[in-house]
Amino acid sequence: MKLHDPHGRRVLITGASGTIGRALGERLTRQGAKVVGLDVRPAGDEPFDVIACDVTDDASTAAGVAEALDRLGGLDVLVNNAGVGGPAPAEYAPGAEVRRQLEINLLGTWRVTAACTSALVAARGRVVMVTSRMAVMQLPLAAAYGASKRAMVAYADALRLELGTHVGVTCVYPSAVRSPIHDSTKAAGLSLEGMSVYEPLEGVVGAIEKAALSVRARRDLTTTRKGAVEFFLARHLPALTDRIVARTLAGRARAGAFDGAELAAGVVERHRSGS
Repeated sequence: MKLHDPHGRRVLITGASGTIGRALGERLTRQGAKVVGLDVRPAGDEPFDVIACDVTDDASTAAGVAEALDRLGGLDVLVNNAGVGGPAPAEYAPGAEVRRQLEINLLGTWRVTAACTSALVAARGRVVMVTSRMAVMQLPLAAAYGASKRAMVAYADALRLELGTHVGVTCVYPSAVRSPIHDSTKAAGLSLEGMSVYEPLEGVVGAIEKAALSVRARRDLTTTRKGAVEFFLARHLPALTDRIVARTLAGRARAGAFDGAELAAGVVERHRSGS
């Protein structure tokens, strides 16, 4: 894959103080890119500028993006990386947790991108959506995250059709990376350990870098060979993928992996009563 020289390229990263955003910003900064980040809680010690910005708020997003574009002097690459996860089984009515994930993962991405559109068109730039394997292969007990990431891909598809004459749009599909995003799910007793394999942070950052700098925009980009296989199966053999995930869930439920987890009580009861 042929890449643009990162030196001098103007890059805006959302969720820039988190695990992936910070690592990506550090990497691009070392290579000579001009990087500015947005984050609801900047750490203050990032080796690039990070502006405090709440992507769930219209005014905060508009102000944060305007300040970022002013500091950068334009925009070549927007990396929509901000995202949250959390326990949200599909069988329960949507509550605050579901709304939080949709607001940040989908609508936050939409707000930031819309605020950047004019600058990206002027520069014939690139939008990178850090989605998830769960955008194509849903895992149980985390319906809000999968729904928000699948909707994020649908938004990317519409954006590509509307701006494709001037702006490239690439979706990147990481699996799981060890980060605080999984803490609330683990605390609720719904850890997907055994259903999802963690992948190295470096590989995910490398894939996002390729998406951001490739001369020719890739539509979809996976982060590992295993991820590429899962992506293919989920897109072309979804019924087979469902059976594999369902079998794994049944085994974990019967083995007691979700015992004591209130939100998984229905799953556990159904699998044990059906055995």
